[in-house]
Amino acid sequence: MQKDNKKVFEGILSKTKIYLIIIAVLLVIICVLDVKYIAPAILFYAMVLIYTYFNNQKNKTELTEHIQDLTFHLDKTAKNTLMHTPFPLIIIETNGNILWKSSKFEKEFVNTDIKSVLDEAIKEIKLEIENNEEDPEKKVHKEIEVGNKIYEILGNYTKVKQEYILTLYFLDETKNVEIKKDYEESQICVGVIMIDNFEEINQRIEDEQKPILLAAIEKTLYDWAGTFEGLIIKSERDTFICIFEQKYLSMLEEQKFNILDTIKELELSEKIPVTLSIAISKEGESNYEKYKSAQAGVDIALGRGGDQAVVREEDGKYIFFGGKSQEVEKRTKVKARIVSHALQELMQQAKNVMIMGHTNGDMDSMGASMGLYRLAKTLGVEAYVINNNTGTNLNNFIETAKENDEYSQIIINKAEAMSKISPDTLLIVVDTHKQTYVEVPELLEETSKVVIIDHHRKSPDCIEDAILTFHEVYASSASELVTEILEYAPKEIELLTIEAEALYAGIMMDTKNFTFKTGVRTFEAAAYLRKCGIDIIKVKKWFQSDLKTYNKISKIVENAEIVNETIGISIYDQNDKEANLICAKAADELLTISDITASFVIGKIGEKVYISGRSIGDINVQVILEKLGGGGHITLAGAQVEGMTIEEVKQELINRINEYFSEVSS
Repeated sequence: MQKDNKKVFEGILSKTKIYLIIIAVLLVIICVLDVKYIAPAILFYAMVLIYTYFNNQKNKTELTEHIQDLTFHLDKTAKNTLMHTPFPLIIIETNGNILWKSSKFEKEFVNTDIKSVLDEAIKEIKLEIENNEEDPEKKVHKEIEVGNKIYEILGNYTKVKQEYILTLYFLDETKNVEIKKDYEESQICVGVIMIDNFEEINQRIEDEQKPILLAAIEKTLYDWAGTFEGLIIKSERDTFICIFEQKYLSMLEEQKFNILDTIKELELSEKIPVTLSIAISKEGESNYEKYKSAQAGVDIALGRGGDQAVVREEDGKYIFFGGKSQEVEKRTKVKARIVSHALQELMQQAKNVMIMGHTNGDMDSMGASMGLYRLAKTLGVEAYVINNNTGTNLNNFIETAKENDEYSQIIINKAEAMSKISPDTLLIVVDTHKQTYVEVPELLEETSKVVIIDHHRKSPDCIEDAILTFHEVYASSASELVTEILEYAPKEIELLTIEAEALYAGIMMDTKNFTFKTGVRTFEAAAYLRKCGIDIIKVKKWFQSDLKTYNKISKIVENAEIVNETIGISIYDQNDKEANLICAKAADELLTISDITASFVIGKIGEKVYISGRSIGDINVQVILEKLGGGGHITLAGAQVEGMTIEEVKQELINRINEYFSEVSS
């Protein structure tokens, strides 16, 4: 306050000096004009100076008294306001020592456990202050919950010696939070429900039973919607639109969308169980945007095999429920024929064609790539197969393929691919649809003409805006899908023997010698390739392991432990660049042991931990490994984990397995 007084006095004094200077100048001018005025001028100026001095002293005294009086009243008012503030107020050190608290604070929290809540909040505030120590505003803003109320803490802080002193106001925001919650819960969720196997129902159910079963399906859906006051509207023969308030979504999630199981238990669905794909969205400003988001969610559900519910959150994340049944093989080949014709047109319009599979490629991705290469060459289009990494699974085959002069030139690495690609290139991705799992992710940014051919259950991390997608989760392999494309190509395709053998090997690898995930179309594709004159013994040799690798696999199997009675888990802890392939073979081998229904083998390459999961179909390894960032199929899946040790990954895997069984049992 003294500093403020001084500034005021200095301001007054500076103005007085200006007046004195002006008077002095005028008197000098008068004296110059007439010297007889010199003595009177000096006397006059002396009197002015004396008057000014005494007048300033008087003003200074009056101003000081006025400011002191004002300060006194302000301090008294501030203290009175502080003591009787309508908000709970506390002055506290960050070590928990309370310096002062208002009467309102004591009344507000008289019957609450404010001490423990406050201690926790002060610790967090202190940490925030230390992390933002240079903050010029020195403000505190935090939200806490005390009892059944929510408070917003506002205030500031200052540092005294080594401790911070906080002045905190507590604003009761309970009503505002409740209003906000009521508003959010009253918002609309839009869902799309599809009957996965509607065509199969029409084909396999007797005519007189069709209307009864379809009526039962609709009644079950309407009754289910009634439990959460929802509205269901039938938009197409096999599609329904569902609208309900957001407050019921958590209830449906807790029930894990039990309609998926209820619909399969209908009396007339013994011949062919009815399954649903459900997508719920609360993402979007308008109801139309939510509907479009739900439609995209249905594509995700269908791409993962159907029989599941997908919830699209506002942050764009997906939550999955169900999806534990096997995919149903589609009987129609119309789509394969349409894709074949469309792919031919795209190839003919492109400057060149590049084909790549997933990282750490296998026989399925390589076989599918070579089949598509032959299609492009038959159409007279320049084409390349990208293979940036080879391993135990591909070394033998690559060596055999490059004995052919043509393939010694067209199998290229990342650097060559980056130099040859252009915006007019048609990029075909096979055996994966995940943008982070392709052989060379950078290629996706170099062209907008991308085609996807895959058979894995669809993941949220999918390549978007592909101009053509052939994604069939019922198929055994990408090689099976490519074989169908070649079979129905408008122009007859003459496969080289090595190409037919590669496609056959891809099917054989993903089906484990035609044991898992085989359907009628799998054998039809194999029969088509067999006509091309393949040597099955030669193909089988590509899968043979050397003695050293076989001993590693045997050791992994020997060290396996059993969890949940029927699940085998083992660790391969050697520093081996082929660890992921050895883990996959070991997981296959574990599954040949009686009483083991699922197997997981964990290995490490560099900083990444790999998990290979296998199942005979009773346990969905894809759902388990999806929780660890992986994916695949019910019987075959994998995952890559970073930032964790092998032992930590093993424990996390066991936790996810236990979680899976608790979900199934509930």
